[in-house]
Amino acid sequence: MRQIGRTKGKSTLGKDSIVVGFSLFAMFFGAGNLIFPPTLGQLSGDLWARGLVGFLLVDAVLSCLGVFVVSRLGGPRGAFDGTLGKIGGTILTTVAILCLCVVFAMPRTAATTFELSVAPYLGEDANSFLVPFSILFFVIVYLLTCRKSRVVDIIGKFFTPTLLVGVLVLIVAGIVAPIGEIQPPQTDYVFQEGIRSGYQTMDVLGVAAFSIIILDSAVVKGYTDPGRSSALLARASIGAVVMLGLVYGGLTYLGATSVSLGTGMSQVGLLVAIVESVLGDAGKILLSAIVALACVTTAVALVSSAADFFSRLFKNKISYQALLIIDCVIGALICDIGLDNIIRFADPVLGVVYPPFITVVVFLIFRKQIKRREVYQGAALGALVGGVVVELAVTNVAIIVPLEMLPLSSMGFGWIVFALMGTLVGMMVGLTRRRISCTRSA
Repeated sequence: MRQIGRTKGKSTLGKDSIVVGFSLFAMFFGAGNLIFPPTLGQLSGDLWARGLVGFLLVDAVLSCLGVFVVSRLGGPRGAFDGTLGKIGGTILTTVAILCLCVVFAMPRTAATTFELSVAPYLGEDANSFLVPFSILFFVIVYLLTCRKSRVVDIIGKFFTPTLLVGVLVLIVAGIVAPIGEIQPPQTDYVFQEGIRSGYQTMDVLGVAAFSIIILDSAVVKGYTDPGRSSALLARASIGAVVMLGLVYGGLTYLGATSVSLGTGMSQVGLLVAIVESVLGDAGKILLSAIVALACVTTAVALVSSAADFFSRLFKNKISYQALLIIDCVIGALICDIGLDNIIRFADPVLGVVYPPFITVVVFLIFRKQIKRREVYQGAALGALVGGVVVELAVTNVAIIVPLEMLPLSSMGFGWIVFALMGTLVGMMVGLTRRRISCTRSA
């Protein structure tokens, strides 16, 4: 394998980078991400590009950079165990993958496909078809993931090009024949709105799961040399950011031209209205196909990475194939409760889990400057406490701190002040331990 890795030529590296980059794009471009840019564009008006920059920084750039950094450190176990300790790292990674891959996001992909791509064509009795649909959906996902080494190629070579063509048809049609005139922004805080929308995608949670697949793909393709592997990962990450930027940019522009369709619509309602305005009845079929492709590619990545992670966690005592079946069965069962219920149960849990995870990912990007483990631990614990406080305040279970008193709470970042306090505590603990160690060695 090492010899193969050393002899890979530039042309092969380029082709592999495109395939892996396409796969990474499709993994992050879930159907849920379709709905955020149009709404952001409508709110941002003629400043839509400014809102787009904020969205991309917190979503595409941070997510892909996170995958690159975590992959460089040997995957989620190497990255998070090395900064939070074995117990803390394992807990954070396990909870993130459970929430993203097994309990919430994976069944949500199936439920979303049913709601947007299937139910509209089944009439009033559509819900009676949810159970057989969920079974069929996860049978397809299992068949696409049963060969672990082929997952990235299946997504990158087949699904992504088709998905891109569908999205680009919609965007180009909307550019050639704009829906209406772009109006002034409806908010005074366009850039901040972009940041808030990017955060709401919660794509950074995918860093743990998707880095597993990307890293395995690099090894399978023969990139065992650290230098060559880094080159592949860097090119693929940059390519994914560029593709996400182009697609999100196009969707944001369409949203900016859509004020004439009406304001105040739901995010899904606005997306459907835009598609119908641009492409007519044919647009409904295209949107159904786009949603289905986006959901299947994301589900394939989530199921495969979850099975791979837990197989390694249990030291292969439970096989990858067995875990695939378990994950798919769980996904089908949870899907059957319906999309609205999945979202209702997921929101408060993800609101608690996401802050510590995104905090650690951001800190990992600056790992050369942040070296003390106590800083990572303090920041993660502070963000976790902040997430709990914010969710309790939002759900009115208990009001420990009035939400409006927390800085940045209006943007969804009320937990940051707790993360900063945890960081300071971690720094002080680290310095104290260092002084004690120096005193003992003197």
